[in-house]
Amino acid sequence: MSGGLTTSPIDPEIFAALTEIVRTLFDEYTGPVGPELTAKSVGQWDSLANVQFMVLAEQTFKIRFTTREITDLGSLGDLARLIVAKRGRG
Repeated sequence: MSGGLTTSPIDPEIFAALTEIVRTLFDEYTGPVGPELTAKSVGQWDSLANVQFMVLAEQTFKIRFTTREITDLGSLGDLARLIVAKRGRG
């Protein structure tokens, strides 16, 4: 990810919506959901769940992600920042 995305603030409304997706899709995960959360932290988060998660995020925020954007993500915080950036592009 570019330095600009990793240092930009996280929008609380976007992060709340992402948290809801995490809690819904990964119902067995009871740990904390913070910007540092990664797929490795969640037992249910395999490759199929990742596709489902990204589709839900696209539908929720009415945006599309490129394959490159998805593979460059390192954490839930990175995704929240990417959503802010993509929404800002109109």
